[in-house]
Amino acid sequence: MIKIYHNPRCKKSRAGLQYLQERNVDFTIVQYLKDEPFSFETLKSIFNKIAVKPTDMIRTQEKEYKAQYKGKSLSDDEWIKIMAENPKFINRPIIETDNKAVWGDPPSNIADLNL
Repeated sequence: MIKIYHNPRCKKSRAGLQYLQERNVDFTIVQYLKDEPFSFETLKSIFNKIAVKPTDMIRTQEKEYKAQYKGKSLSDDEWIKIMAENPKFINRPIIETDNKAVWGDPPSNIADLNL
C-alpha cells in the first residue's frame, strides 16, 4: 500500500500528489494536519524506512520551531516526539510504501520508490 502524507495547502505537497496521479499509481491520501495526525509510532516507522534523519525533515522556518527548538541538540526519538506533537514542523509530502519512504520534494524523489 502506498500512502502520501499530504497537506493540500502546501504547493510542494500538491506537486507530490500530482506526480502520483500522473503515473496512475494507486495510493491513499493521509491529511495528517486535519484527519489523521501522526503518532510517535507512525513517525518512528517512517523514519525507519526513509533515508534521512528527523532533523532533515523539520521545517526550521516555522515561528514556533525557532522560538522553542532552534539550536537544541536532541536525540532522533526526541525530535520524532516533537514532530508528532507539532506536525506543521514536518516537511512534506512524505510518500510511504510497505518497505520504504521518501520525502517528495522535489517530486522526482518519489521515483526512488520504483512505483
